[in-house]
Amino acid sequence: MRLAVVGAGAVGRAVADLASEYDHVVTAMADSSSAAVDPDGLDVEAVLREKSEEDRVGTLDADAALDAEYDVLVEATPTTLDDAEPGYGHAVAALDRDRHVVLANKGPVAERYDDLRARERESAGQVLFEATVAGAIPALSTVDDLGPDHVTAVRGVLNGTANFILTRMAAEGLDYEHVLAEAQDLGVAEADPAFDVDGTDAALKCVILANVLYDGGYTLDDAGVQGIRDVPGEALELAAEDGRTIRLIGSVEDGAVRVGPRLVPEHGTLAVTGTRNIVQLETEHAGRLNISGRGAGGPETATAVLGDVGRLPPLDEV
Repeated sequence: MRLAVVGAGAVGRAVADLASEYDHVVTAMADSSSAAVDPDGLDVEAVLREKSEEDRVGTLDADAALDAEYDVLVEATPTTLDDAEPGYGHAVAALDRDRHVVLANKGPVAERYDDLRARERESAGQVLFEATVAGAIPALSTVDDLGPDHVTAVRGVLNGTANFILTRMAAEGLDYEHVLAEAQDLGVAEADPAFDVDGTDAALKCVILANVLYDGGYTLDDAGVQGIRDVPGEALELAAEDGRTIRLIGSVEDGAVRVGPRLVPEHGTLAVTGTRNIVQLETEHAGRLNISGRGAGGPETATAVLGDVGRLPPLDEV
């Protein structure tokens, strides 16, 4: 497949870097202000070096990547809320050209799922978005294999930053502010950690799961969300005395989407530690399934993107 990669953050760079290992060629790449295009295939190493040294991927306008020759648009720009732009617009531009779209950006499928599916129905292209939920963990493809109608609930730990903070607070008896500063020093938490610690990131992932399970109709406004800022160290100590701990749990069940700190057994399945994620599926016929692994990171998330690319049919067969 010929790929146009829009977004040159950690995920976009990793997709471009790994594409050849999956027998794909990158014909275009764009960041927020520039693009590089070559219908015969970019020299990805040179493009990424220019991004590192010059803070640009090329000398063309960013929109040139959307006009390039490609089979699959990989949308890896930062997630935005409400109108989900520019990610939604990029996806629509590709669909209007009857091209496939693979999303790493959560915005279009969390905030404008119904709109996106409507545009997909008018296109020869398809939209896939495994990478929007739990990084490398094959949550959405597992739901698809089982059949959404046969999955009765989903819950899990879906944000590595929040999980790291809660794990450290429990293990070391430290307070939230102390561990947050440590996480920022280590690069686990952003300078502005609100998206992670307020539960927004986990909620977006749960909204996407709800849209898949219930065939649309959900946005972030439909989720009940509580973060971890107000979890005191004493609560973790008391939980430990009872053989339990606290994790930020997201759930989709009986039509409701919820995210918040929950008590879980200290050595139970949901008590994953550090930055690990877990997705737990309740199914009609296969019982409870647990899928755990790395829920973020450039190469990790890129494997989910490239897995989606591999599932798409050639455009001449659509």
